[in-house]
Amino acid sequence: MSRVAWLPGVRMVTTYRPEYARRDLVAGLVLATLLVPQGMAYATLAGLPPITGLYTSIFCLIGYAVFGPSRVLVLGPDSSLGPMIAAAVLPLVVAGSGADAEAVALASILALMVGAAMVIAGAGKLGFLADLLAKPTRIGYLNGLALTILIGRLPSLVGADVDGDGVWAELTGTIRAVFEGAATPAAAAIGIGSLALILGLRRWAPKVPGILVTVVLATGLCWLVELDDVDVVGTLPQGFPPFTIPSASLSDVGLLAVAALGITLVALTDTISTASAFAAKSGTEVRPNQEMVGIGAANIAAGLFQGFPVSTSGSRTAVAQQAGARTQVTGLVGAVSIAVLLLVAPNLLRYLPQATLAAVVIVAAFSLVDIPGAVRLWQQRRLEFGVSAAAFAGVVVLGVLPGIGVAVALSVLNVFRRAWWPYQTVLGRVDGMDGYHDVEVHRDAERLPGLVLYRFDAPLIFANSRTFREQVRRLARSDPRPRWIVIAAEPITDVDTTAADMLEELDLELNAEGISLVFAELKTPVREKVKRYELTRTIDPRHFYPTVEDAVRAFAAESAAGEVAADRATATKTTAADAAGGATPGEPTPATPPPRVEPRIE
Repeated sequence: MSRVAWLPGVRMVTTYRPEYARRDLVAGLVLATLLVPQGMAYATLAGLPPITGLYTSIFCLIGYAVFGPSRVLVLGPDSSLGPMIAAAVLPLVVAGSGADAEAVALASILALMVGAAMVIAGAGKLGFLADLLAKPTRIGYLNGLALTILIGRLPSLVGADVDGDGVWAELTGTIRAVFEGAATPAAAAIGIGSLALILGLRRWAPKVPGILVTVVLATGLCWLVELDDVDVVGTLPQGFPPFTIPSASLSDVGLLAVAALGITLVALTDTISTASAFAAKSGTEVRPNQEMVGIGAANIAAGLFQGFPVSTSGSRTAVAQQAGARTQVTGLVGAVSIAVLLLVAPNLLRYLPQATLAAVVIVAAFSLVDIPGAVRLWQQRRLEFGVSAAAFAGVVVLGVLPGIGVAVALSVLNVFRRAWWPYQTVLGRVDGMDGYHDVEVHRDAERLPGLVLYRFDAPLIFANSRTFREQVRRLARSDPRPRWIVIAAEPITDVDTTAADMLEELDLELNAEGISLVFAELKTPVREKVKRYELTRTIDPRHFYPTVEDAVRAFAAESAAGEVAADRATATKTTAADAAGGATPGEPTPATPPPRVEPRIE
């Protein structure tokens, strides 16, 4: 792959059209009005100083503009990552005057780890890792995360100082503070008012930038009234952070590495799903591996300048697209706008209330909730609803980081469950329909005596070989006993060595009972594996048919031949008995049962 292919930003510059400039400029300015309050709010969600959200926004946008393949995706601090960052960083911070600096350093290390993992995975073409979080699991995880964020921001929303670890402790602590008068009335009024204003504008005036309007009004109110009991952001540092390579103890690095894997998976899944949604709208294709490199570069850039891990934001991407964004120049304009704010007017947001930032975070939490998706799972597939509910409980009860572990484990176990116990059925012929069909669906399906058509809807591997063997054994003992068991093998996409050994033992066992194991519609790659495993030493090589219909015709032909042979044998015995005088004239000849016709095994 050429160097330019790994640097989409370079290719964008060489193909940039002048007519895009105005739209990208306008969209970038609009985007900046959203990036500033959200960046600061999500930094507080991660347990970091608000200014780090602005640093992160600037440098991640630059990193993705150079290495990211999408022309419209917007990266930045994300509400779904904030609690994970806080859960990883804050327990390692020693309380004291340098706590904020230590937390920033640890968060920066976390961003570098996430970035390195993304780049390595992208270069190794591991974009499929995004599939580790199945949709039902992701719905449950995000619903649990939304509840965690919502309850975790309630103390800041009402101006209360709550000591509690976990959802239940924070909820009960906030309720107790409100009823005991420990909350700050002015902060609560500003927080609840900010929340109501954002939601109201979103509902009745969706084209109005509700977050920007709320931030401006709340900041102006605190500046005019000077409410001393309301916590505000305070003076922001002027200028850019220095280029820094953060450091930490080896024990801390080991703990952060575990969190980095979870953050990497969530960020990747979120980015691929968002990229797919917007690519479908624009008619472009998603490049998962290059997306991983782009996200990795964005995280590394942020981590080197006192930033924290980032991901794609669907809401910010939608805002940029609606504002007319055409390329990643939009993100660069947004980054430059934030930089100008820090250089020229760092005190502009000095009086921004923490309660308003809490309202911004809570609104973001609402966007994570997918109640209709959970209801749909309940209506359509209760088992997957159970998986989703378990992921939800894992986040709420165990915490954010253990919750992502539970979510991934549930997704993987759900895949294995389907492989362990796949759908399987017997097939029969249905009047008026071509082919052979599921007898569980078509109860009146006709079955040919002596023949069983069995379909196993999964690859035949170590995990399900016992299930396959036991079902075939049950079919062999059915009444009437079959002479052929035909495996409708079209859904069987693989046969591993464990399953191959099982098939060999099973075929010998069936042969001893006079039953042939036959395969139809076996895919060519699987058939080649069967040959390589030398299964045709026991399974008759002629018992592999291209279609189920061919197998049925072969069985019918062999059955007809067997009946003719049996009739001839009976006639020969009768003639011999008559010639030998074995029958008394006038007496009926005793009926001789036809000999059992053994299937031909070679």
